[in-house]
Amino acid sequence: MKLLAPRIWILSAATLALAACVAPVPQPENMEVGIPDQLPVLGTSNTDAPQLNPSDHWQQFFTDPQLKQLIQQALDFNSDLKAATARVAEARAIYGIQSSERLPHIGAQGDGQRGRVPADLSITQQAVTSGQYQVGLGVSAFELDFWGRVSSLSAAALAQYLATEQARQAFEISLIAMTADAYLQALELAQRVELAKKTVDSRTESQRIMAQRVRVGSSSDLELRAVDSLLLTARSELANLEREKAQNAALIQQLTGYSGPLGESSTLAQQQLERAITPDLPSTVLLQRPDIRAAEQQLLAARANVDAARAAFFPRITLTGFAGTASSALDGLFRGGSGAWTFMPQISLPIFDGGARESNLALAEARKHIAVANYESTIRTAFREVADGLAAHHWLAQQEKEQANLVRSEQDRARLAMIRYEQGSAPYLEVLDAQRSQFAAEQMLLQLQRARLSNTVALYRALGGGVTPPSENHQSTSAAN
Repeated sequence: MKLLAPRIWILSAATLALAACVAPVPQPENMEVGIPDQLPVLGTSNTDAPQLNPSDHWQQFFTDPQLKQLIQQALDFNSDLKAATARVAEARAIYGIQSSERLPHIGAQGDGQRGRVPADLSITQQAVTSGQYQVGLGVSAFELDFWGRVSSLSAAALAQYLATEQARQAFEISLIAMTADAYLQALELAQRVELAKKTVDSRTESQRIMAQRVRVGSSSDLELRAVDSLLLTARSELANLEREKAQNAALIQQLTGYSGPLGESSTLAQQQLERAITPDLPSTVLLQRPDIRAAEQQLLAARANVDAARAAFFPRITLTGFAGTASSALDGLFRGGSGAWTFMPQISLPIFDGGARESNLALAEARKHIAVANYESTIRTAFREVADGLAAHHWLAQQEKEQANLVRSEQDRARLAMIRYEQGSAPYLEVLDAQRSQFAAEQMLLQLQRARLSNTVALYRALGGGVTPPSENHQSTSAAN
């Protein structure tokens, strides 16, 4: 029995080691995006307008010189974009550190030791003074990546770096769209303020004339109060528009650092942002959106982390070595016969770790499923944003067309009401009502014009336009790989 005991211990240790090498079965991924193959496009596009091309750089999409200048200032000025760029550099450095683990780290080593052993501790009963010196090159704990743990960690770091770069591009697109929308709103408010000022001037003159007519008894106080009411309403609307204009200017200053005049020589009609939509847009066009590419890279990183966690169940084999010269005296380091080397392979496998590896793998699996859900959610959100933009692209154009017809109708109504009043066949209240409706219709038309242009910008952003074309992004990704 005494002879069998060592064999039993050896067999038990081997059994435990083999059991430890068996990783749990990977959990399957159930990815169901559930979006149509084509994007919804309503109605027919204007064949005279240029096609909406998300691969166009923002300098090609926007033509207004001041808007281009503001966007460039925003890209140079915005602190959040600077932080996003710094995070890309951080992720790139982390990837470089992790990738270096795939290669042995070789370093020059040199050490010396000298000591004295007293006589009562020496074998020869005599005090001994000795030394040891060595110089050479060494490799410290280089892991042989048989199971892919190191390469999986490197792949995860690369995917995180690429995801961070795509997140930076997504923020850049949002910043461009936000700046463009603020500029379009500045143009709208400038035109509405100008319209309100003209209305205030016109109604001030009408109030002056009506006050004289009341004094001579040709008009009633009721008509004068109606004119006063319209004048006060116009002044209140002008004050409200001036407030919105000042707030929008503060937003532009926050985004770009620019505090000068805006849109003095430009109008909404001069922006040249009208774009036609291809009626058979495939849903795959959404894959060029940076946020979707970032979510995809996050998913790849999560999968790589799962592979690394599974590889932790297998033995780790590391190599440590040294080659150089050694001698008991400094002057003997480079003499003949002083060559020295050491080679120390090491294999390690934890047999009992309290379930740490199983928990680490479960954590990686959970994070992978979170990344899958985030990827699905990002795609669905992108599809909804584009679908909303395409619907608004059609119906805002229809609404603006009808509103323009309404403005012309209200202008004719105000002109005819004034003629009827001057001929004595209609009260002045009819003129005031027509003028009130005309002012409201003209204000609404400007709002719809800006809303349509802003929607075009939002649709351009939702389709992934505004930064480096996808082909260049693919080349940079390939270079990083």
